[in-house]
Parts: sequence; structure tokens; C-alpha cells
Amino acid sequence: MYRGREGQWAFYLHRLSGLAILAYLLIHVLSISLFMLGEDAYMALHTVYEIPIFSIGLIFVTAGVLYHSINGLRIVIMDFTGRGLAYQRQLWYVTLFLTLLGSAYAAYVVGLRLLGGHG
Repeated sequence: MYRGREGQWAFYLHRLSGLAILAYLLIHVLSISLFMLGEDAYMALHTVYEIPIFSIGLIFVTAGVLYHSINGLRIVIMDFTGRGLAYQRQLWYVTLFLTLLGSAYAAYVVGLRLLGGHG
């Protein structure tokens, strides 16, 4: 059922997005903990975060969080409804569509901010 099909990809992407979210949260906590060393250390690191590559990374973080959360809802639907398993393939494509839609919006907002607009 899952061998090379949508279910297998959903499984791998769910695990990968979960690990990516964990890595982001660890970096976030370490970054905030720099405030204990003083405001100068904290602000020095946060000026590095102004580099455009970090803004692009924000789009990927948004995509990971969106996919992980929406796919989690898909798993709940599959587990706790009688007909969820029959529609797991369609639900995965809906998950991908919503993730791409939300990621496109994040890219739009980040793009505006990078180009000097109000993002």
C-alpha cells in the first residue's frame, strides 16, 4: 500500500519536517539565550539574521510547519474516522496544496520585505 506511493512520501515528509522544526526550535532557543550574555551579544547575532538567506530560510520553516501540522490533521482524520483511510491519497494532495498555498503567501510577504516594502 505504501511502497513508493503517497503514503510513503507523506510518512517521510512528516518525519523530515518534524526534525527540521526541532532543529529550528533548538537554534531559536539558543539564539534567545544569548540575551543572558548581554544585549550586545543578542543584537550582534540578530543583525546576522537580517541577511537575505535567513529570510529565505523562513519560507522553508513556514512550509515545514504548515506541512507537519496539516499532515498531522490528515493522520487524525485517517485514524479516527471510518472512511479516512479510503481517502488518504486525496487528503495528502490537499495537504500538499495547502502547504504550497501557505508557502507561496510566506514567500510573497518575505519577498516584499526583502524588496523594501511592508512585509
